[in-house]
Amino acid sequence: MPADILFALIGFAFVTSLTPGPNNIMLLSSGVNYGFRRTIPHMLGIVAGFPLMLIAVGLGLGQILERAPQVFVGLKIVGGIYLLYLAWKIANAGGVDVDNSNKKPFTFVEAAAFQWVNPKSWVAAISAITVYSDTDNYLQSVFWIGLVFFFAALASVTTWTGFGTGLRTFLSKPKTLRIFNIAMALLLVASLWPMLR
Repeated sequence: MPADILFALIGFAFVTSLTPGPNNIMLLSSGVNYGFRRTIPHMLGIVAGFPLMLIAVGLGLGQILERAPQVFVGLKIVGGIYLLYLAWKIANAGGVDVDNSNKKPFTFVEAAAFQWVNPKSWVAAISAITVYSDTDNYLQSVFWIGLVFFFAALASVTTWTGFGTGLRTFLSKPKTLRIFNIAMALLLVASLWPMLR
C-alpha cells in the first residue's frame, strides 16, 4: 500500500474509531459502572470483532449487501432495536457502589457480535473498503485496512474505557451516576439518528 494512502487510512481509522458512537458510549458507561478490568472482555471483543467484520465486507459481504438491500435494511432494524435495548440497560445500570454481581458488562462474544448490528461499524467498514482498497493488490489492501483498524480500535477502546474508569470517583454518588447513565443511554439512542435518515 502506498505511503500516502496508508497515512490517509490511518487518519480515517483513528478519527472513525475515536469519535463517539455506540461502541464508545457503551465503553465509557462500562468503565464507570464496572471499572477497567471488568470491561476488558468488552474491549477485546470490539478490537477483534470490528476488523474481522471489515475484512468480511472486503471479501465480498459488501457486494452481497449491495445486491440485496433488504438484508441491509433488516440489519439496520435489528441493530436499532438492539441499541434501544442496550440504552435501557445502561440507563438502569447498578452503579459504582451497588452490588453488580448479577449485572455484567459485555462479554467478548457479545461485543464482537455487536459489530454486526452496529450502524456506525457498517458505515465505517464499507467506507474504508470503498475508499482505501487497491484494485491492483486488493486482498493485500483489505488486510492492511483490517490491521490499521485493529490498532485504531485498540487505541479507542483503551481511551474510552480509561476515561470512564477515571470518572468513577466523580460519579460515586448514586444521583450523579443515575444522571450520567441516563445521559449515556440518551446518547446511545441519539446515535440511531444517522441510520434513520
